[in-house]
Amino acid sequence: MKQFSLSQKKWWLSAHILFSSIWLGVTVTYLILCISVLMTNDAQVINAYYTSMLQLEQTAGRVSLVGTVITGLLLSILTKWGLFRFYWIITKEIITLICLILGFIFIYTWTLNGIHLLEPLINDSFIMNHYQLMIWIIIQVILLAILFIISVFKPWGKRVQRS
Repeated sequence: MKQFSLSQKKWWLSAHILFSSIWLGVTVTYLILCISVLMTNDAQVINAYYTSMLQLEQTAGRVSLVGTVITGLLLSILTKWGLFRFYWIITKEIITLICLILGFIFIYTWTLNGIHLLEPLINDSFIMNHYQLMIWIIIQVILLAILFIISVFKPWGKRVQRS
């Protein structure tokens, strides 16, 4: 398969870094909104925070996640890195898959639950849901930070090819 030229690689890498940065920024913003919910008892303010989180997830969150995955796959396939040649790339793929599942399934669902459970005002179910959401957002922020660190240091080296 034909590989990217140096110029093409730089453009695709720039897009990958941009999408990844937006994804991390959205996740950190999500965490800030989650923490802000703990600072108020006003149901309208809490609803506004949750609505903002939902909008973030449905717009910039999804676009940045999909953009990161597509550019990452293209960079792996169409450069010397490959999908499975280096342990650090395999690790990034696994962490990205975990973040994808966290974002698209769990965090999205808990955000929707937060909006629906808020209706009868703040109750135990809402609080439990909110803490689950916040814990998993923190985990996602940590995982995304690890992805950035792995990208910079590229630890663990190349996989040994067996004959």
